[in-house]
Amino acid sequence: MKHENYFDHDADIGIIGHGESLESCFADAARVMFSLMTDLSHVHLIQIITFEFEEAEVELAFVTWLNLLIAKAQEHHLIFGDFRLKREGTHWHATVSGEKWREGLERGIEVKGATLTMLSVKKVDHLWEAKCIVDV
Repeated sequence: MKHENYFDHDADIGIIGHGESLESCFADAARVMFSLMTDLSHVHLIQIITFEFEEAEVELAFVTWLNLLIAKAQEHHLIFGDFRLKREGTHWHATVSGEKWREGLERGIEVKGATLTMLSVKKVDHLWEAKCIVDV
Protein backbone atom coordinates (compact mmCIF):
# COMPACT_ATOMS: atom_id res chain seq x y z
CA MET A 1 0.00 0.00 0.00
CA LYS A 2 1.39 3.40 -1.03
CA HIS A 3 1.21 6.17 1.54
CA GLU A 4 1.42 9.89 0.90
CA ASN A 5 4.37 11.57 2.59
CA TYR A 6 3.67 15.26 1.95
CA PHE A 7 0.75 17.66 2.08
CA ASP A 8 0.50 21.35 1.16
CA HIS A 9 0.09 24.07 3.74
CA ASP A 10 0.37 27.71 2.63
CA ALA A 11 4.09 28.53 2.22
CA ASP A 12 5.21 25.58 4.32
CA ILE A 13 5.10 21.81 3.78
CA GLY A 14 3.40 19.05 5.70
CA ILE A 15 5.29 15.80 6.21
CA ILE A 16 3.85 12.40 7.05
CA GLY A 17 5.70 9.37 8.38
CA HIS A 18 4.36 5.81 8.54
CA GLY A 19 5.55 2.73 10.35
CA GLU A 20 4.61 -0.48 12.09
CA SER A 21 6.06 0.90 15.33
CA LEU A 22 6.07 4.42 16.71
CA GLU A 23 9.85 4.53 16.36
CA SER A 24 9.85 3.38 12.73
CA CYS A 25 7.10 5.92 11.99
CA PHE A 26 9.23 8.73 13.46
CA ALA A 27 12.25 7.49 11.47
CA ASP A 28 10.18 7.48 8.28
CA ALA A 29 9.04 11.07 8.92
CA ALA A 30 12.67 12.10 9.42
CA ARG A 31 13.55 10.50 6.09
CA VAL A 32 10.67 12.36 4.45
CA MET A 33 11.81 15.66 6.00
CA PHE A 34 15.47 15.21 5.00
CA SER A 35 14.36 14.16 1.49
CA LEU A 36 13.20 17.75 1.05
CA MET A 37 16.82 18.85 1.52
CA THR A 38 18.49 16.47 -0.98
CA ASP A 39 18.15 13.13 -2.74
CA LEU A 40 18.97 10.75 0.12
CA SER A 41 19.99 7.98 -2.26
CA HIS A 42 23.21 9.97 -2.84
CA VAL A 43 24.03 10.41 0.86
CA HIS A 44 26.86 8.22 2.14
CA LEU A 45 26.28 6.90 5.65
CA ILE A 46 29.79 7.49 6.96
CA GLN A 47 29.36 9.63 10.06
CA ILE A 48 27.23 8.49 13.00
CA ILE A 49 25.69 10.83 15.57
CA THR A 50 23.87 9.67 18.69
CA PHE A 51 21.76 11.72 21.05
CA GLU A 52 19.05 11.26 23.65
CA PHE A 53 16.07 13.18 24.90
CA GLU A 54 13.26 12.84 27.40
CA GLU A 55 9.61 13.33 26.48
CA ALA A 56 6.51 11.58 27.79
CA GLU A 57 3.99 12.97 25.27
CA VAL A 58 4.38 11.22 21.89
CA GLU A 59 3.27 14.23 19.83
CA LEU A 60 5.82 16.48 21.52
CA ALA A 61 8.43 13.73 21.20
CA PHE A 62 7.82 13.71 17.44
CA VAL A 63 8.45 17.45 17.05
CA THR A 64 11.38 17.30 19.48
CA TRP A 65 12.93 14.46 17.45
CA LEU A 66 12.63 16.34 14.16
CA ASN A 67 13.95 19.61 15.59
CA LEU A 68 16.89 17.88 17.29
CA LEU A 69 17.74 16.25 13.95
CA ILE A 70 17.79 19.63 12.23
CA ALA A 71 19.91 21.10 15.04
CA LYS A 72 22.40 18.20 14.98
CA ALA A 73 22.67 18.35 11.19
CA GLN A 74 23.37 22.09 11.32
CA GLU A 75 25.79 21.78 14.24
CA HIS A 76 27.89 19.16 12.44
CA HIS A 77 27.31 20.42 8.85
CA LEU A 78 25.80 17.04 7.94
CA ILE A 79 22.98 15.69 5.85
CA PHE A 80 21.48 12.58 7.40
CA GLY A 81 20.24 9.63 5.38
CA ASP A 82 19.58 6.94 8.00
CA PHE A 83 17.46 7.37 11.12
CA ARG A 84 17.03 5.00 14.07
CA LEU A 85 15.15 5.65 17.26
CA LYS A 86 14.49 3.56 20.38
CA ARG A 87 12.12 4.43 23.20
CA GLU A 88 12.16 3.21 26.76
CA GLY A 89 9.31 4.89 28.60
CA THR A 90 9.95 8.63 28.33
CA HIS A 91 13.58 8.18 27.24
CA TRP A 92 14.38 8.30 23.53
CA HIS A 93 17.75 7.25 22.07
CA ALA A 94 18.60 8.28 18.50
CA THR A 95 21.29 7.01 16.14
CA VAL A 96 21.52 8.78 12.80
CA SER A 97 24.09 8.68 10.05
CA GLY A 98 25.04 10.67 7.01
CA GLU A 99 27.87 12.79 5.71
CA LYS A 100 29.14 16.34 5.42
CA TRP A 101 27.55 18.42 2.69
CA ARG A 102 29.69 18.05 -0.41
CA GLU A 103 29.75 18.90 -4.07
CA GLY A 104 27.47 16.45 -5.84
CA LEU A 105 24.72 16.66 -3.22
CA GLU A 106 22.18 18.95 -4.76
CA ARG A 107 20.60 21.19 -2.13
CA GLY A 108 16.84 21.22 -2.18
CA ILE A 109 14.53 23.00 0.22
CA GLU A 110 15.95 24.34 3.50
CA VAL A 111 13.90 23.06 6.42
CA LYS A 112 14.07 25.47 9.36
CA GLY A 113 12.09 23.45 11.87
CA ALA A 114 9.14 21.24 12.71
CA THR A 115 6.11 23.01 14.13
CA LEU A 116 3.10 22.13 16.25
CA THR A 117 0.80 23.07 13.37
CA MET A 118 -1.40 20.14 12.30
CA LEU A 119 0.61 17.91 14.64
CA SER A 120 -0.79 14.41 14.90
CA VAL A 121 0.56 11.04 16.00
CA LYS A 122 -1.94 8.20 15.84
CA LYS A 123 -2.46 4.63 14.81
CA VAL A 124 -4.35 4.26 11.53
CA ASP A 125 -5.48 0.69 10.99
CA HIS A 126 -2.34 -1.33 11.79
CA LEU A 127 0.22 1.44 11.05
CA TRP A 128 1.38 4.47 12.99
CA GLU A 129 1.09 7.84 11.26
CA ALA A 130 2.89 10.99 12.42
CA LYS A 131 2.52 14.33 10.71
CA CYS A 132 3.21 18.00 11.16
CA ILE A 133 4.06 21.14 9.23
CA VAL A 134 7.74 21.96 8.69
CA ASP A 135 8.83 25.55 8.31
CA VAL A 136 10.74 25.99 5.03
